[in-house]
Amino acid sequence: METLSRIDGEAGRKVIDSLGDISPELGHQVVAWGFGEIYRRPQLAPRDRQLVTLGMLTALGGCEPQLDVHINAALNVGLTPEEIVEALLHSAGYCGFPKALNATFVAKKVFGERGLLPVGQEAPQE
Repeated sequence: METLSRIDGEAGRKVIDSLGDISPELGHQVVAWGFGEIYRRPQLAPRDRQLVTLGMLTALGGCEPQLDVHINAALNVGLTPEEIVEALLHSAGYCGFPKALNATFVAKKVFGERGLLPVGQEAPQE
């Protein structure tokens, strides 16, 4: 749970909690295997794991709820909005424009929620 919380924040906890009344075992496996075993491996830094994850979720398509969680996670582990947008742009050549567009619109939603729009410009001074 520590790794899940550090990477996915509250969104990760919500996913696990939402499985409690239907498949608590699936929630356990996500935490124990996905975050306890895979995400804790030292061979890739958390930011690199998130780049890989964003690319795979984009390629799969139909994973917009998971992209929402992992775009937030990518920001949590130090990726910038510009790096995320660039990764999604890069995916268009391999996954196709429809999947890259869908992923980019999820990123736009997440960035908007976090006050990070517009991307690539200075944040307004308060």
